Amino acid sequence: MEEIKELTPEKLKEITKNRKVVLLFSATWCPDCRFLDPFLPQIEKDNSDAKFYKVDRDGSIHVAKELNIFGIPSFVVYQDGKEIGRLVNKDRKTKEEVENFLNSLK
Repeated sequence: MEEIKELTPEKLKEITKNRKVVLLFSATWCPDCRFLDPFLPQIEKDNSDAKFYKVDRDGSIHVAKELNIFGIPSFVVYQDGKEIGRLVNKDRKTKEEVENFLNSLK
């Protein structure tokens, strides 16, 4: 999973324009975000049709605000430049919740 320290509006447009993209907004200090770490590689493998990015929410605060992402960890999915789904809140997510969310977008 590629990490983005500072996501700009231009970079967001560039990385989401021609494919399916899953953005995980996260932060190093967030224990609920670290909870995801053990099962993210398997989720990424199971969803190989999408490119995954881990976005540092603190370094990308302007884009996070534009996208109404105030709680982390949060997922936003794009297909060819258009948002197609979001799992955005401040709650800890389980592997099953993330899998069910991503499967609902297929």
